[in-house]
Amino acid sequence: MTCDKVRIALSARLDGEDPQAPATVLDGHLTTCSGCRNWLARAEQVTRLVRVRVADVPDLTATVLAAVAADPRAAAAERQRRAATAYGRRQILRVAVAVAAVAQLAVALPILLAGLGVAADPHTSREMASFDVALAVGFVLAAYRPERAQAFVPVAFVLAICLAGTSVIDIANSTTALVHEIGHLAAVVQAGLLWALGRVSRRIDPSVSAVVPAGRG
Repeated sequence: MTCDKVRIALSARLDGEDPQAPATVLDGHLTTCSGCRNWLARAEQVTRLVRVRVADVPDLTATVLAAVAADPRAAAAERQRRAATAYGRRQILRVAVAVAAVAQLAVALPILLAGLGVAADPHTSREMASFDVALAVGFVLAAYRPERAQAFVPVAFVLAICLAGTSVIDIANSTTALVHEIGHLAAVVQAGLLWALGRVSRRIDPSVSAVVPAGRG
């Protein structure tokens, strides 16, 4: 067979067609003809480049999400999952707010009732302790009824801002020391906890009642 006929047959074999020639004849020719071997190597390379192409895969994310959202059961399950997650976060924040309130009561009640640790002006100290007790009771109520926590947020933030501002002024005027004002950071922390509790409470779907124990708020 001539090289032209061999190459036609090899091309047909590469394309999966009948080469019209025995394989032994073609392979025997390749062993003796370097030109046809080189031609076959190039032909195989071209064939691979043609057949192996990068496929454009469409982004189906939006379509899949839309299909999930359109499924009432899937949408309800997603709402339940989010509500359960929010419920768990709310429980943690309730505990944190309650602990902060108890700590504030533990500091204020001895001053109010027994005058322990009062400064040179006992009356002013007891007035401040009374204010702290009232604020702590507000935090307890917020922890007990977290859906109403948002109502206490403005009071907590105004207190935190005023305490922080007056502390900065007094420290700048050398009328007090920084170590004496660190305790006011508790008011800032309490305000942040209260804000977070009110925020997460607003996110809880009413359907959460179906996935959390009844009577646990």
